[in-house]
Amino acid sequence: MTTAPDTPLDARKESLIEYPSKFPIKVMGAKADGFVHAVTQIAEQFDPVFDATTIELRNSKAGNYLGVTITVTATSREQLDDIYRALSSHPMVKVVL
Repeated sequence: MTTAPDTPLDARKESLIEYPSKFPIKVMGAKADGFVHAVTQIAEQFDPVFDATTIELRNSKAGNYLGVTITVTATSREQLDDIYRALSSHPMVKVVL
C-alpha cells in the first residue's frame, strides 16, 4: 500500500513531542574546567531563549564526572537532533541522554 505524496503523515508517528516545549537534556562528561560552559554555549547556539539559570548539576559518586541537565525550548525534531549531534560530538562530552 502506498500513500499519495501530499497525504499528511500521522503526527504520532512523526513525534511524541508537541512543539514548542521545554525539553530537558542530560549531558555527562569528565568534571573539568570549561565543561559546563561548553554545554551552555551549545544550548545557546540552538536555543536563543536558553536560560542558563535553569542548569542543574550533579556530581558522580566518585566526583570524577559531572552530570549537567539543560532545559531547552524545543521547536522542532530537527533542532533537537542538531543539539544532540553537537553535544555528542564535543570532545568533553561522554554521554547525552
